[in-house]
Amino acid sequence: MYTWHEGMDWNPVERVILERRSVRKYRDEQVPEKLVRRVLEAGRFAPSAGNAQPWRFVVVRDRDMLDEMEKYVRLRCRILKFMLDWESSPLGRLSWLLAQTYIRLMPNELHPIPFGAIRLIADGKLKLFHGAPTVIFILMDKRGVSKPQVDVGICGQNMVLAAHSLGLGTCWVGFVELLKFGRKWKKMLGIRWPYRLMEAIALGYPVGQPDGMVARELHEIDWWEGGRKRTVF
Repeated sequence: MYTWHEGMDWNPVERVILERRSVRKYRDEQVPEKLVRRVLEAGRFAPSAGNAQPWRFVVVRDRDMLDEMEKYVRLRCRILKFMLDWESSPLGRLSWLLAQTYIRLMPNELHPIPFGAIRLIADGKLKLFHGAPTVIFILMDKRGVSKPQVDVGICGQNMVLAAHSLGLGTCWVGFVELLKFGRKWKKMLGIRWPYRLMEAIALGYPVGQPDGMVARELHEIDWWEGGRKRTVF
């Protein structure tokens, strides 16, 4: 345990948090199983509401299987692009109407950032797992206490930070959720009641040195103390 004192530099834990970067280019070298198990253990020890631990992990290190998953998701992204990208879809106004409906029902999924990724994946310009040799799939137990999706996020972040501290690179992969539409993948990944596929974490040795703090936006923070409120950044 580190004891803070005035003028103290960032401690090792803080540095891992501040210097972590999403890695989208990996070496071919496979991650030793012992290291993967250490990353999983960090996830297992994450806090959760009621200590329900509403998660299940599936590790895939089979290149052919990962390639096949990428191919399936690429096809699904092509369908989404055909239906919702009204600027290029031959469906014309129908595509625009579908997109507007989709935005109202699920605004976060059709945000410009993920939709840009849909286009890149559909066109084969972005690989789903970025060439990572190991992928950890995180399934959420719907029976979890309160908000199990938050618990799953905390669990995943534990693994990401542990991986970084061990010299590994990671990247969250949300588009794996499209695998739930494939009967084969539902069976192979164990996507059945009460589990839902939430996210995946690409894991491997990064190409180059991605470490370094990235500028983040400053947000106003309301700080109440002594009966008064002040704003801090």
